Amino acid sequence: MSTPKPFRILGIQQIAIGGPDKQRLKSLWVDIFGLQVKSTFVSERENVDEDICALGSGPTAVEVDLMQPLDIDKKPAVHATPLNHVGLWVDDLARAVAWMTANGVRFAPGGIRKGAAGFDICFIHPKANDAFPIGGEGVLIELVQAPAEVIAALG
Repeated sequence: MSTPKPFRILGIQQIAIGGPDKQRLKSLWVDIFGLQVKSTFVSERENVDEDICALGSGPTAVEVDLMQPLDIDKKPAVHATPLNHVGLWVDDLARAVAWMTANGVRFAPGGIRKGAAGFDICFIHPKANDAFPIGGEGVLIELVQAPAEVIAALG
């Protein structure tokens, strides 16, 4: 790595679990485990209908997203990999993305944008390529801009 990292990974922000029917996912995560549905998010662009749940409380609660596709035949196929992605809190998302890109990390298309929970996000591509030799090694990784209270609690 050419320069010191100008950011810190603070902890797990979320896990996202996909299936063809989110009601089946809710049977385990909500009915059995007792997580609470905080909100829902529907996006035609991302082909997703998801319930956003919380595991724990306060600023360090882990978000558990239960996702099903709006159209099972379209991409992205949020149900095709049951553990769809892992989200990590980052203290400075823009600096992290710039530094990681300069150090060979491949990002998925879409850049930094607002995520389902309202935080700025972007994704590390699950596969590397010749131009960017570092990827998620089969795992889609979401980087999430941590708000001040999370930085204070985890930083």
